[in-house]
Amino acid sequence: MESVAAASWSWTRLSSSSPWEEVFVMVGIRLDCCSCFVWCCSLYNLISTMQTKPLIAWEVDTEVSLRMTKTGPGALAPETIIDAFRKRVKASGNFPAYYSKKNGGEYTHKTWTEYFADCRRFAKSLIALGLSPFDTINIIGFNSIEWVTANMGGILAGCVSAGVYTTSNPDACFYIADHSQSKVIVCDGVAQLEKYVAIAHKLPSLKALVIYNDVVPQDLRCPVPVYTFEDFLTLGAEITEAVLERRMDAQKPGNCCTLIYTSGTTGNPKAVMLSHDNITWTVEVVARDYERTGVVLNEQGNTVSYLPLSHVAAQLFDIHLPICRGTAIYFAQPDALKGSLGTTLKEARPTFFFAVPRVWEKMMEKMVSVGRGTSGIKKNLIDWAKSVGTTKNKMAQFGNSGGTPCGYAIAQRLIFSKVRQALGFDRCQAMLSAAAPISLETVAFFSALDIPLYEIFGQSECTGPTAYAYTGAWKVGTVGRPMDGTQMRIVEGTQELIYQGRNTMMGYLKAEATTKETIDQDGWLHSGDCGKLDADNFCSITGRIKELIITAGGENIPPVLIEDAINEEIPLLSNVMVIGDRRKFLTAVFTLKVLVDAEGNPSDQLDPSTLELLEELGSEAKTVHQARDCDKVKSYIDKNLKKANGRAASRAQHVQKWIILDKDFSIGGDELTATLKLKRRVVMAKYEAEIEAMMSLALGPCITRFLLAAT
Repeated sequence: MESVAAASWSWTRLSSSSPWEEVFVMVGIRLDCCSCFVWCCSLYNLISTMQTKPLIAWEVDTEVSLRMTKTGPGALAPETIIDAFRKRVKASGNFPAYYSKKNGGEYTHKTWTEYFADCRRFAKSLIALGLSPFDTINIIGFNSIEWVTANMGGILAGCVSAGVYTTSNPDACFYIADHSQSKVIVCDGVAQLEKYVAIAHKLPSLKALVIYNDVVPQDLRCPVPVYTFEDFLTLGAEITEAVLERRMDAQKPGNCCTLIYTSGTTGNPKAVMLSHDNITWTVEVVARDYERTGVVLNEQGNTVSYLPLSHVAAQLFDIHLPICRGTAIYFAQPDALKGSLGTTLKEARPTFFFAVPRVWEKMMEKMVSVGRGTSGIKKNLIDWAKSVGTTKNKMAQFGNSGGTPCGYAIAQRLIFSKVRQALGFDRCQAMLSAAAPISLETVAFFSALDIPLYEIFGQSECTGPTAYAYTGAWKVGTVGRPMDGTQMRIVEGTQELIYQGRNTMMGYLKAEATTKETIDQDGWLHSGDCGKLDADNFCSITGRIKELIITAGGENIPPVLIEDAINEEIPLLSNVMVIGDRRKFLTAVFTLKVLVDAEGNPSDQLDPSTLELLEELGSEAKTVHQARDCDKVKSYIDKNLKKANGRAASRAQHVQKWIILDKDFSIGGDELTATLKLKRRVVMAKYEAEIEAMMSLALGPCITRFLLAAT
């Protein structure tokens, strides 16, 4: 009994007081057995540990509890991305991991073994520089082997990486570096490096800058050391393998793995903390769904990396999916979105491909432009094939018969296969669209060519996907079904989508109140999106709560649906933004499709597709300013706006005035985020004078048009 009493005394000294403690101590004493007491203490320790891990966090070093379920996908064994990386190297060490092409040369590749070795060297250098677990590094640059090596090297060292959009100005760079207390910042070239050299004196946590794709300028003056990427990799030569392995082993599935800074359509971006489990579980569940439909996601599969790696979707597809499945990645050129992406696609021939809607729209516009020159028998053959493609993809919708229509084999051999080959999609088994709503017109266009576009819906806060479509689970007009192993509900009244699962973020860094506002006490993440679920559990998105227009008459109007309808009816428009908050009626600002320069800045010159359309109208306009003053253009817009208004749910949703702005929206102009999302507040502030002038104009032959309520 003395030993039990002594053990009891030790227990009470080592543990905090709780009802559980009293129960286990009493049980241990009554059993009068040290072994039983030790067993009880171990059980208590396990329960206490489980109880003390929170579900949410706002500090980077907090370990969260995993949202596991007893059965189903939610019960999958937790794993860190580090353990997945080790397994990948063991299973696929000699297979290519990443393909790169520098300065117009030939593609070279890193095997998984080589890639892992470089990541380890980077990790050792961070340790040698004095970085501790949960310290942060920032990476700014176009997608490259250096980007992903720095990212995964940071994670291996127990650090947390945060990507920065290349379009960020010095103020935005400072905000993220300061907010995350970054210790090391990796920069793509001198232009990005100079942004940080200018602000380094204001970053007390900063220990070093690293530059790749360039050399350190000899005349550079900086308060912290600046290394080339190659030189940085040598800093950790004296760090032993054992030291690095301890760092790697110390990380848990509930620890923070990466920070995703939201693109920030309003105010400063929030830093979404994603755990190892968030990432590995999400990749596993999504991969299983697509693999069941025949999509190759192993060493024989590949895709193209071109969307900003600071975005959650790009990280999942280009970094974490390859680690978990072995797919190879081809890095596109920095000017991918300015024209070279098509070339890379034909070189890589991806087995799956992910794009934002604007990329699909640009492909469509180019194909439509080429198609205008087709006539005679060839045009008739293409039109026939498109009708077959449309029928086939209608049959493929959920609830329909499936199968193939009469003539499909001929259409596939003569038309569809050639289109896919021209696009680089001859091996592609899944073509995905996400990050913004895609128009039904775009989906219908590609469906007619037997290229079904499967939508993915989600946000950074849910590690990317929340709902998605795939073969056998596809309904046009929806974003698919909720992800397996998660729950989704619609809040009555607001129609807000809320969901929970193991893809739910840890929380926002240094933002306790915002975290608790976003994830409620029951664990539901409030998305801010409005939507609905149909009888087959397919999800449709109707808009954002914060974007809802509340007119002076009290009508709640989702602008996105109206904007999509206008874009579909008036194809010469590039961007549409509906205005009407606290106003008597709706108005809109339009921009026209124009040529852009090498930096992506819009010009005054109309693009070829717009010129062709204007020529059909009999207009001689060649520039935005000429088109704005052209009566034929105005009449065309008025006529087709009436069609768009006719599709509206009510007369309160009719756009009654409009104006064409001088310039198209762009990332450089700050009207669009790096993922091409519209910054409504920026547009309202930047064009306030034009908008107010539009509101004050009376009826008459001017740029704006007041459409009678009868339209």
